[in-house]
Amino acid sequence: MLPLLTALWPLFALIVGGLALRRLDFPGEAFWPAAERLNYFLLFPALLFSSLASAPLDNPALPRLAAAVMLGLGLGWVGLLLVRRLRGWSAARFGAFTQGLLRFNTYLGLAAIGSLFGTQGLTLAALMLALMVPTVNLMSVWALTAERGVSGRALLLPVAKNPLILACLAGALVNLAGFGLGGGIDRLLGLLAAASLPLGLLCVGAALRPRELTGELPALGWNCALRLLAMPLLGYAVARLLDLPALESSVLVLFFALPTAPTAYVLTRQLGGDSQLMAALITLQTLLAALSLPLLLALLG
Repeated sequence: MLPLLTALWPLFALIVGGLALRRLDFPGEAFWPAAERLNYFLLFPALLFSSLASAPLDNPALPRLAAAVMLGLGLGWVGLLLVRRLRGWSAARFGAFTQGLLRFNTYLGLAAIGSLFGTQGLTLAALMLALMVPTVNLMSVWALTAERGVSGRALLLPVAKNPLILACLAGALVNLAGFGLGGGIDRLLGLLAAASLPLGLLCVGAALRPRELTGELPALGWNCALRLLAMPLLGYAVARLLDLPALESSVLVLFFALPTAPTAYVLTRQLGGDSQLMAALITLQTLLAALSLPLLLALLG
């Protein structure tokens, strides 16, 4: 338990630091949107590109890892659809609940995996992101627009323009083509990647909205319990079912145990979802994850 806490507490310290800095209005309100854009469009894609460009794509465990990712997400999606039919949720609420259950905080996930499992873990995480990011984005857009319908172009366009997905695809293509990252390119990407995770965690903290944690307590409670407890247990069961190796199992469970992504708030607001509910889910899940992540990982070994 102590090694887990040692690896994870600095990550949550950065999140709390981001929240404190924004409350103190330092370095200014205009800084945080600019920092998020810099990280989202440049620094974080550099991390994913460099990880996938050097990843062992011929690893025989990859098909099982891909099957585990898609099976876990698929079971969660089917469960949401069934509950929506029973409860009669509007698309505005269904979209928020879907993102609360299936989306994940990529910055926190990669920072935790890097702290716990090093470069090998980050490589596996980048491979998983290449599958999970487009899948959960498609599910989220469809959920938020389920009532009014949406064209195939409108559904796929946010996915096709996502810089994280483009970076994953570019890194995989460079890898498969056999191009190296010599001539200092690997060093440049490494410097950009090193800046990504701490800045991302500060931005996660700055995006939290504690004032939104009023009302909706039953909905917040069950969604947080499913995201932070039931989903990682589902990931563990899928990993055991498919007989994944220990490292792949650990990375899969950790991704399924992460709180939802702060960017879910922006997508929810843009597509007319319940943005207040989404903000509350992001805030509460992120705060509770400081307790649930180390406890769950310790229990699952």
